[in-house]
Amino acid sequence: MSLQEHSQSNWQAAYRQKCGTAAEVIQHIPNNSRVAIGHAAGEPLTLVEAMVANFRQYENVETTHMFPLGGCGYMEPGMEPHFRHNGLFLGGIARDAVADGRADYTPSFFFEIPQLFKNGTLPVDVALIQVSPPDQHGYCSLGVSVDYTRSITDAARILIAQVNDQMPVTYGDTFVHVSQMDYIVEDSRPLVEIPLPKVGEVEHQIGAHCASLIEDGATLQLGIGALPDAVATFLKDKNDLGLHTEMFSDGVLDLLANGNINNRKKGIHEGISIANFLMGTRRLYDYVHQNPAVQLYPADYVNHPMTVAKNNRMVCINSAIQVDLMGQVVAETMGYRQFSGTGGQVDFVRGASLSPGGKSIIAFSATAAKGKVSRIVPLLDEGAAVTTSRNDVHYVVTEYGIAQLKGKTLEDRARALIAIAHPDFRDQLAEAAKKRFSRFSL
Repeated sequence: MSLQEHSQSNWQAAYRQKCGTAAEVIQHIPNNSRVAIGHAAGEPLTLVEAMVANFRQYENVETTHMFPLGGCGYMEPGMEPHFRHNGLFLGGIARDAVADGRADYTPSFFFEIPQLFKNGTLPVDVALIQVSPPDQHGYCSLGVSVDYTRSITDAARILIAQVNDQMPVTYGDTFVHVSQMDYIVEDSRPLVEIPLPKVGEVEHQIGAHCASLIEDGATLQLGIGALPDAVATFLKDKNDLGLHTEMFSDGVLDLLANGNINNRKKGIHEGISIANFLMGTRRLYDYVHQNPAVQLYPADYVNHPMTVAKNNRMVCINSAIQVDLMGQVVAETMGYRQFSGTGGQVDFVRGASLSPGGKSIIAFSATAAKGKVSRIVPLLDEGAAVTTSRNDVHYVVTEYGIAQLKGKTLEDRARALIAIAHPDFRDQLAEAAKKRFSRFSL
């Protein structure tokens, strides 16, 4: 037997010894422990479902993650003696659990979250991850979710992996050797898919305004949803665009296929689309599988403002729930209610401001509640948390236009923001501005 054959047989033997059913391997989760779970479409649903089904075994187990796409049964009412959730970003059931006092929220910039696990601020007792099957050398890929999943993989005392033959193999900092895993469950199931959003007239108008700020040779941060997809539809006449983003979805695939995004002028990772996680449809997952032109790295690299700043003409587009007349951005709370999380907005806003020719854009519809509520407000709601400070904001965009705030006085900011508010609310916003600024006029 050759040395290569011996090495291969060794990892294969170890692999078989570590395999078990989901019901068996989750027995190794101890009480009074922290269980960190892989992110978004990388969530190991088979393991999580088995853990929830076995809830009676556990006491005082903390679950922690960012954005889940599974059922989150460990957050359901009645699970309190067994599980306590610590959210690093909220969505779906997590919002209600936090509001009801059944779960906690820990604020953090996304780029700092991997370090919380690695430096022991949030020690990881057990990590539940999902990976591709091993290659001939025994290496599995984290696939669509590297973000903080890389850090919990490396920091965990006990590593439990769901090996899924439907997980794409992606490149970058994605590989985990079988020898690092303590327990393995094989299961074949489709990744969770996010349906394509419906892009309406408002999103088209906002998308057109945002696209007008994007020059040839710009590097983009685009997320998921109707607004990023709308922006993408207006970029088909742009050239030499790059992609360096927290995550991307199906909205950029046509731009990649058509050559609008070719990553030639980024200044870093030229020729490569960079992200820390992916979320979308099967079309996206098939596109990234074994595609060397797409690479995934952890959030403490991709989202780090200094990494973002190395990209030429970095343009980041993020959203908001409220913006006040000074330019303070609320993107994660509705009054006292924690709605989502800090995420990577500030990471990219600050990185773009340091990038040569960079721009940051806060884009949202001018109203909420079917037009009854203005998102541009004189004062933020009581209890609201400021996500992006007024000092950081560059452009604010609604369907009514573009407000450029960087370098503007408070009065000029108010004037620019009122001009892009919904017409039904401009008079009352102007009256509020007059009370605040004695010399104010439109």
